[in-house]
Amino acid sequence: MSHGRTAFITGASRGIGAGIARELADRGWNVALTGIEPDELAWLAKEIGSSAAWFLADVTSQDDLDKAVAGTLDHFGRIDAVVANAGIASFGTVRVTDPDAFAKTIDINLTGAFRTVRAALPAIIESKGYALVIASVASFAPMAGLAAYAASKSGVESFSSALAAEVAGHGVAVGCAHPSWIDTDMVRDAEVDLRSFRDMRATLPWPLHATTTLDDCSRIIADGIEKRRRRIYVPGSVRLLYWMRAFLQSGPTLALLGKISAPIVSEVEEEVRALGRSVSERVARLTS
Repeated sequence: MSHGRTAFITGASRGIGAGIARELADRGWNVALTGIEPDELAWLAKEIGSSAAWFLADVTSQDDLDKAVAGTLDHFGRIDAVVANAGIASFGTVRVTDPDAFAKTIDINLTGAFRTVRAALPAIIESKGYALVIASVASFAPMAGLAAYAASKSGVESFSSALAAEVAGHGVAVGCAHPSWIDTDMVRDAEVDLRSFRDMRATLPWPLHATTTLDDCSRIIADGIEKRRRRIYVPGSVRLLYWMRAFLQSGPTLALLGKISAPIVSEVEEEVRALGRSVSERVARLTS
């Protein structure tokens, strides 16, 4: 059994989850890696070394997560932070999005965060630890063509707020992270599939147009975990959008954005119809 702080991380096979795991391990944490890609998990655990253990767990299965938490406690003895990171993106307007893809996005991104926290919560209460859910800038600045993703991340944000009120009396802190565009497979897959996605990103104003490196994102989030922050913004400039959320979601602003984005919305619908799917090929393969 290892000593020291331990983080339980879902969606750790790649992307933000893997980046957070590497960063925390470099800072002396033990990391429990969970996901649905065993080869990637095993490779990452080997790279990190003795401070890592991995568990195959699908966040749509409470049984998987309960077993992964039990395995983590057997291996490391405690859990000090749970990071509900697992998520997918689906694309397409409400008119063309596959209903099954919409439901799957909610199940993984939102209900999966609940299942993750629910499984780890007894251990987090015992350690008076920290629970972090990975939301998105989309939780307060939703964009056309990403309705399922925005809905799931808005739900995650509200879930974190309710959870924070519930567990504060136990000495547990709850955080919500809001990454913008991060250089991960999720973003690259969408850019490969949809020219309209690339066009949309190119027209976004500051601070929405920039892409943050995975290393910078992982460092910012790890800092937030260690400081038990309530909000983590990636990059820090998206904090401005959080404080502007009432304006961004007002009737006049949405009407203006609707006029500006109309050509791209039509392009999104044409491309999604031509693709015949609302998720990337990799996500379709892994979640089928």
